[in-house]
Amino acid sequence: MQDTPRGARLHIAIFGRRNAGKSSLINALTNQNIALVSDVPGTTTDPVYKAMEILPIGPVVIIDTAGIDDEGELGALRVERTLQVLNKTDLALMVIDQAAGVSDWEEGLVAELKKRNIPVIGVVNKIDMGQPAAAETLNWTKRLAIPMVAVSAKTKQGVEELKRQMIKHAPENWEGPPILGDLITGGDTVVLVTPIDSAAPKGRLILPQVQAIRDVIDQDAIAVVVKETQLADALANLRQPPRLVVTDSQAFKHVAAVTPDDVTLTSFSILFARYKGDLETLVAGAKAIDGLKPGDRVLIAEGCTHHRQKDDIGTVKIPRWLQQKVGGELKFEWVSGGNFPTDLEQYQLIVHCGACMLNRREMLYRLAVAREKGVPIVNYGVLIAYVHGILPRVLMPFPAARRVLDGK
Repeated sequence: MQDTPRGARLHIAIFGRRNAGKSSLINALTNQNIALVSDVPGTTTDPVYKAMEILPIGPVVIIDTAGIDDEGELGALRVERTLQVLNKTDLALMVIDQAAGVSDWEEGLVAELKKRNIPVIGVVNKIDMGQPAAAETLNWTKRLAIPMVAVSAKTKQGVEELKRQMIKHAPENWEGPPILGDLITGGDTVVLVTPIDSAAPKGRLILPQVQAIRDVIDQDAIAVVVKETQLADALANLRQPPRLVVTDSQAFKHVAAVTPDDVTLTSFSILFARYKGDLETLVAGAKAIDGLKPGDRVLIAEGCTHHRQKDDIGTVKIPRWLQQKVGGELKFEWVSGGNFPTDLEQYQLIVHCGACMLNRREMLYRLAVAREKGVPIVNYGVLIAYVHGILPRVLMPFPAARRVLDGK
C-alpha cells in the first residue's frame, strides 16, 4: 500500500555467464545481500527481483538472472527463464568477467537486446582481481558496440559510475502515456466509481484505482470516490458537472445509465489499456468478437495470480458474456502470472486482464506476439464495454481508438 508497485517501476535486468558476478553486482547496487553469492557456478536459478530507488530515475526493479551459458536439462530451463526476463526488461546490464572476457554468449545476447531496442550497458566485473588491458577493453567495446563500465562488485569500485551510466541510458519513454493526467487540468473534478464487493481486498482499494487517484492529485484536480450506488447522489451534489467519470468495468452498465450524456465517461481498465499497452490494438480485438462462432478457442490471460471468487470476472463472467454473444459454447483456456504462450495460432481470440501487475514493456511484448501470430487480442475493460454496447461512449476521450472502432 505504501510502495510503488512493481508494474510502475523501471525494470533493470542483469545478464551474464555463470560466475561472472551478477549476484554480487545486484548486492552492490542495492547495498543489501539480496542475492545468494557463491563461487559455485549456477547458484542463481530463478530470477531474483529487488525494488529500490535510483535518483533521478526514481523507483526501479533490479532483476538477477541465471547464467546464459548454463548447461544440462535443468540448465536449459534456467536459461529459458532468463530469456523470458527480456520481455519485461527496460534497461539491461551485461556482466563480463574481466578474466573470461567477451565470448559468443555475450555477443548473442547483446544482439537480441538490440533487436528488441533495449538499451544495454557492459559491466566489466572483478577488476579487484586485475584490470584488463586497455586494448582488450577497447576490443570488447567494439565487438559489442555498447558502453562499458569497469567495476568490482566485491569492493564496490566503479559502482557509482555504473549508476550514473544507468541514469544516462535509461529510456526516457519507458512509462508510456499518463493514466488520465492528459485528460484533465487543475481544478477539474473527477468522479471515480469503485464498487466494493466480495472480491475487493479488505481495507484497501485495488491498484488501478489507487494509481488513478494519485494521477488526479498530481494534476491538482479533485478526486471524488464513490460506490456505484452513490453515483447519482454524488453527481447531484456537485455544483458543476465533473470533467470525467471513471468506473470499474463491472459497473459499466449502471454507471453509463446514471452519468449524463454530456459528461465524459471511461473506465479504469480502458485507461490502463492505453497506459500499459496499445488501446487501438485492443479495440480492434473487441471487433473480432463478432466473428467468433461456437467451438472457437479463446485464451484468457491474467498478469497475476489471485484467489478466485464465486462470480470471478475471468473464469465466470467473461466466458458467460462471450457465449451469450456467440450463441453457443466456446472452448476456454486460462494462463496467469508470468506465463504467456507463444503458440497462439490455435486461438481465435485472446482476452487479457488490465495488466496492472505487468510493466508496459511486457504488455507490449504480449500484444506484439498476438499481432505476429495474427490473433486478435482484447482486454477485460474493452471487452465488457463492447458486449454491453457502450464502447463508443467510453472511447470518446480517445479519438484514435474511436476511429478504429468505427472502421475509419
